[in-house]
Amino acid sequence: MTVPDAPGLLLLAADIGNAHTVLGLVRDGEVLADWRISTDERRTSDEWAVLIRGLLAGVRELGTPEGVVVCATVPGVLHEWRDMVPRHFPELPTVVVEAGVRTGVPVLMDNPREVGSDRIVNALAAATRYGGPAIVVDFGGTATTFDVVDSQGRYVGGAIAPGIEISLEALGRRGAQLRKVELVRPRSVIAKNTVEALQSGLVFGVAAQVEGMVARMRAELGEPGEGLSVVATGYLADLVAGECGCFTDQDPWLTLRGLEMVFLRNS
Repeated sequence: MTVPDAPGLLLLAADIGNAHTVLGLVRDGEVLADWRISTDERRTSDEWAVLIRGLLAGVRELGTPEGVVVCATVPGVLHEWRDMVPRHFPELPTVVVEAGVRTGVPVLMDNPREVGSDRIVNALAAATRYGGPAIVVDFGGTATTFDVVDSQGRYVGGAIAPGIEISLEALGRRGAQLRKVELVRPRSVIAKNTVEALQSGLVFGVAAQVEGMVARMRAELGEPGEGLSVVATGYLADLVAGECGCFTDQDPWLTLRGLEMVFLRNS
């Protein structure tokens, strides 16, 4: 059954990433409640159900979800969700963002199936909310991704760089005198101690990387500065986005909002 327009539906949206899973209750583009939990591949479908029921019990006043929409980059966890939803929430229509699901975003890639579903969802949300052309920078712990939408709303490509958290972990493992530090903005770029030196390299280094990548992408697109939307998202965006001069918008719930848009095109 196709749902062309269903205003007012309360949806449980799940963005299953490599390190974290972001869950949210979404209605009409507004995220009414949200949770970020670890993506544990050992967690079974029954354990997922117990966890989700517990989270929903804490926000009963918002109502009961009327549908579920999921995108995932971890096949093993997605498998558990495919088992969990029909067994524990059989009354809820469910959409999994994958090949064959209508998104309305043409994917102009050598192999469209290789593009992560979360990246397509971000492209849809950015093109719908901010218009094309647009660049979405998603600051995740495992990867910082750059996704580009042209003026016609088509996904034309992007880039993937190591994420902030995985970079910090690699330094701690391979550096004999280095260690994990808190991910916060240091006092200055020129640090006076090892902890702040690591923080400076991570925060300001990633900011410089993002500004450089956005400038190169803008040049390839041939778009003037005022004609391009550059949107920051992801749970680490607050750490870095303020140090960049290239962003026009910051939307922490871009993926969840995009998932709602996909649900409304499919059921």
